[in-house]
Amino acid sequence: MTETVHATDTFPYPQQRTCPYDPPAGYSAMREAGPLIRVTLYDGAKVWMVTRHADARRLLTDPGLSSDRAKDGFPIVTPRLLEARGFRTLVTMDAPEHTFYRRMLIPDFTAKRTRAMRQDVERLVGESIDELLAAEPPVDLIQGFAAQLSGRVIFHLLGVPGPDQALFTQRSMRLLRAPESPDGVAALAELVAYLDELVASRAGEQDTWLLDRLVVSGGELSRDDLVRMAVQLLVTGQGTTAQMIALGVAVLLENPALLDELRRDPALMPGAVDELLRYLTIADMAGIRVAVEDIELHGQMIAAGEGVIMPYALLGRDPDAFPDPDRIDLHRTGNQHFAFGFGPHNCIAQGLARLELEVTYGALIERIPTLRLAVPSAELRIRDAADMQGVHELPVTW
Repeated sequence: MTETVHATDTFPYPQQRTCPYDPPAGYSAMREAGPLIRVTLYDGAKVWMVTRHADARRLLTDPGLSSDRAKDGFPIVTPRLLEARGFRTLVTMDAPEHTFYRRMLIPDFTAKRTRAMRQDVERLVGESIDELLAAEPPVDLIQGFAAQLSGRVIFHLLGVPGPDQALFTQRSMRLLRAPESPDGVAALAELVAYLDELVASRAGEQDTWLLDRLVVSGGELSRDDLVRMAVQLLVTGQGTTAQMIALGVAVLLENPALLDELRRDPALMPGAVDELLRYLTIADMAGIRVAVEDIELHGQMIAAGEGVIMPYALLGRDPDAFPDPDRIDLHRTGNQHFAFGFGPHNCIAQGLARLELEVTYGALIERIPTLRLAVPSAELRIRDAADMQGVHELPVTW
């Protein structure tokens, strides 16, 4: 029997979170309402929401959906995204433009290139833990460790000179704390100006860093292109990875049995990382599109010009795709989560992100066996519903 949806059957979106680790409680009712439902945004706009994992995998490869925020009908889920509609990044491009720019970055994120970075990542993680241990606890694991570490990995990838990294870190952390605030806007302007100067100064360099290689890419990329790519890598990579480090650590500390299992068998870490990525799904709101042609789903027509939302955190708890989805299973196989997206817009740096998480979790478990939360998890300040999944700070002690 075909399930139907009526335009009056809507839910408000985004839904508020009440737990640092779980999707919004309202997602359960959304899933029960059917595979394709209507939600109402802050401005009264009504768009479609997909609640099934299998449907999202199909749609995320459908050229009938666009990632371009500037297109009419694209779901604007928070007012601050109105100002960002014209900022072009890989995330907001469609083929063939998206294909052109993505092709430029692929050589820097191959499996071979990622494996070659392991020693550098291990060194950066070790140095960051040294600094953490030198501080007086309690320490905010996000600003005092995770954000700085993830920034250093990206700086290393880009080729930001060592003497400039402290200032670069300071500016990027200001931006991550409040991207829409006057201070965040000023920090972004400073980062763009710095990267513009860096790109100009590296013209003609024959090095292995990402910016150096792209600068000598035969003139296919302009300075504006290079700066935009660098800012995107910094903002998307640093913020999401920092939250994933912090929340992953918090979940493990709240589940001693999982922690003990990882200590007994470190070989479980790669699978544990994927399971934590599924369970937490930091980038819940990355699956937002607009239809550019009519698409039929479950007997319902998604018309061209209508918005479509595929909330990754909800999809990561789909019981049809993940048996017992609310339980963390370090031995789960076939873990086809959406933490890095899917289809043409899957995260190009996911191999590096996995490596960073594996090394970081493993090093923290080994080097700080007494690490624990400094406040109950119920007291953590949860980030706004229209932001990435996460908390504002994560105080820890040891």
